[in-house]
Amino acid sequence: MLFGYGPLIAGGIWVTLRLTFGALLFAVLLGIAGALARTSRSRAAHVTAGVYSTVIRGLPELVLMLSVFYGGQYVLNQFVALLGLQTINVSPMMAGTLTIGFIYGAYLSETFRGAIMAVAPGQIDSAKACGFNRRQVITNVVLPQMLRHALPGVANTWLVMIKASALVSIIGLNDMVHRANLAASSTRAPFTFYMTVAAIYLSMTSVSLIGLHLIERRSSKGVRYAAL
Repeated sequence: MLFGYGPLIAGGIWVTLRLTFGALLFAVLLGIAGALARTSRSRAAHVTAGVYSTVIRGLPELVLMLSVFYGGQYVLNQFVALLGLQTINVSPMMAGTLTIGFIYGAYLSETFRGAIMAVAPGQIDSAKACGFNRRQVITNVVLPQMLRHALPGVANTWLVMIKASALVSIIGLNDMVHRANLAASSTRAPFTFYMTVAAIYLSMTSVSLIGLHLIERRSSKGVRYAAL
């Protein structure tokens, strides 16, 4: 049915998942840092995080990806040339991972900021009364509870990032979409391959929904009963 290109398309699944997992990790780290900056007492940190969130969420993902892959690579090599170092080649995998993570880190910073604000102030006051410093309050009280509140938003971001990973084929990443393009060009059967890739993406998001639902239920275990 796939003219012998089935294994080629299947091999792109791992590329897509590796890209998305790496981007999610980067986005979560940026999101937590941005949220802590937005809720900190430092005006400079608050403004910097606010500008990052506003600007990145207002720019098209494809424009940012092309800018990082081409413009970012040019600027980086101009800098290393001044230092007398060898030219650095940014791979499509690295560019895609950093760009998608950088983009969705802005969205997650707002998700985590809302989750931090959802933590009961009394819990923070109680921790301070027990002698916790700011770092201990954040790591032992705020972050564990914040993650539970943020889980639905993180889950939604993960689903969007899976689909956004298809954009990286534009810069030459050998993922499912790129391989489907090659197969469609060779066989002149674009509908067959694009619908196959669409079905794979739908399967990936469906399995993710089931897994994320189970994680969310487990993280909320006991909370519903405590609220009754």
